[in-house]
Amino acid sequence: MENQVFESSEERTFQYQNSLPSLPVPTLDESLKKYLDAVKPFLNQEEYQRTEDIVKKFEHGIGKVLQHKLLERAKEKKNWLEEWWLNVAYLDARIPTQIYYNFGGAGPYLEHYWPPKEGTQIERGCIAVWHTLKYWELIRTEKLVVHRHGNMPLDMNQFRMLFCTCKIPGITRDSLGNYFRTESEGECPSHLIVLCRGRVFAFDAVHEGHIVSPPEIFRQLDYIQKRCHNEPDGPGLAALTSGERTQWAETREYLTNLDPKNLCLLEKIQSSLFVISLDDSSPHGTPEDYTPITKLALIGDPTIRWGDKSYNCILFSNGTFGSNCDHSPCDAMALVVLCSYVDQKIFESEGRWKGSDKVRDIPWPEELVFTLNQNMLNDIEHAKERYSQQVSDLQLVNYAFTSFGKALTKKKGLHPDTFVQLGLQLAYYKLHGHPGCCYETAMTRRFYHGRTETMRPCTVEAVEWCKSMLDPSCSSHKRQQQMLKAFAKHNKMMKECENGKGFDRHLLGLLLIAKEEGLSVPELFTDPAFTRSGGGGNFVLSTSLVGYTKIGGAAVPMIHHGYGIFYRIRDDRIVVTCTAWKSCPETDAEMLCKNLFQSLQDMIQLMATAHL
Repeated sequence: MENQVFESSEERTFQYQNSLPSLPVPTLDESLKKYLDAVKPFLNQEEYQRTEDIVKKFEHGIGKVLQHKLLERAKEKKNWLEEWWLNVAYLDARIPTQIYYNFGGAGPYLEHYWPPKEGTQIERGCIAVWHTLKYWELIRTEKLVVHRHGNMPLDMNQFRMLFCTCKIPGITRDSLGNYFRTESEGECPSHLIVLCRGRVFAFDAVHEGHIVSPPEIFRQLDYIQKRCHNEPDGPGLAALTSGERTQWAETREYLTNLDPKNLCLLEKIQSSLFVISLDDSSPHGTPEDYTPITKLALIGDPTIRWGDKSYNCILFSNGTFGSNCDHSPCDAMALVVLCSYVDQKIFESEGRWKGSDKVRDIPWPEELVFTLNQNMLNDIEHAKERYSQQVSDLQLVNYAFTSFGKALTKKKGLHPDTFVQLGLQLAYYKLHGHPGCCYETAMTRRFYHGRTETMRPCTVEAVEWCKSMLDPSCSSHKRQQQMLKAFAKHNKMMKECENGKGFDRHLLGLLLIAKEEGLSVPELFTDPAFTRSGGGGNFVLSTSLVGYTKIGGAAVPMIHHGYGIFYRIRDDRIVVTCTAWKSCPETDAEMLCKNLFQSLQDMIQLMATAHL
């Protein structure tokens, strides 16, 4: 297990924020060239010619005007994309975001000291919660180490969004409430929310200036659990967060009009550090197959997940763990770092609390009891039914490929992430008989408030290589040459994206300028090639490297006939989560995952047998 350094005494977590470079605006001709290259695999000669003409017309016409306006915007904002991205990618969505946007994952603690074991939920939960609180304290005191690329500091703003953050539904657009403050900025909420059997409780995580200890947290959680197990279930108000956004906004308004106290209770949930879900399920997972845990983390009981919170920490009955997070305030990276910290601390302490057992006289948890009427109870029931119906359509697998991992790919001189991405291109091509337009997350944290850029792995080079792999007359040497070309192209594009030279966010910016100016949507965006190649959020493969740690994750596909793929790469294994919709007859997550594992074998084999 790698020992990461999380704490720094030298620098403050946010000290470089204002000196980070602004997010650049790429040149128009550069972005359009890249766009044309990206659509090639999906068009025949005639279609490509048509798209090329549309792009030329755009470049010398309205595109010029829009680019000028975008550059003007970039002069006034350190990150010209930030506000737009938050709104367009997340807050404007009206479909149920808990299902279609949130990400979730399984805690990896079963790989060492905490294998599934009934009766350990609270005993283990109080330790995991305590480490999470210590991490909040690191951020609050600005002692969390600054992330770097080489020696360049990266943007740390997303770590302000991990705690005390909640999305608030709106009729046409949601908003984000962030109540976090560093110590130097002032008071920060320090209470936790616990959801159990449809009921809502709160208790303070700080008592007389000190974070509550694991034995103290145990006492609080044990009290809540005993009450819930001995009394009737609550109404399950949290299920409302899993619904369609406008509907939830209207219900929330109705709820607050019913009794002003309801608003205070909602604000208490919104401002809380995070949510602890005491879940009665016992999903069994192993280091080779996390499927049951990951599935419940992502689409489990909606009455004990507050879908709008930046972090729901799920404690299952058998001592396994999960998380479920709203995607709007931060990307999975922030959560992965938090969970890696918790994992490392649990490992270091052998899964036990070795401190004092003393329990101070802290106030008991309080139950947040909402005033509800029959209309509200009906709404909650409908929300639960709709949620069950929608999530029952999700197919999810989370398997480990254990033949090799990054140690061997690096030994062969191949970038581990590119290795998996090209394996995925081959797996999709084999399964579906044509190229799959693909989104891979690239990180732009070198820039002020930078989040992500789209990297498109389905390149002309990748498709040529896939074809060579399926052509029996093609030699190993030729296949290997094609593969190395595809690797080089992928690596080059990923570097460009991370340096602010991707094209997808740039094109989005030009489209949004046109909309803001009341202009008609340029033809470039209505051209079928735009959608067919994945533009406008139409990627068949929606993928993300979760990192090189033990922390995994999952999200649903971007489109109905697509796949959602999260993977993490270890020295000796590659752990993959794949999702698809059962109601789509063409897709099969299990088959794609199997094909991917076979492709990875074929690729390493190719490196062994081809004679250079």
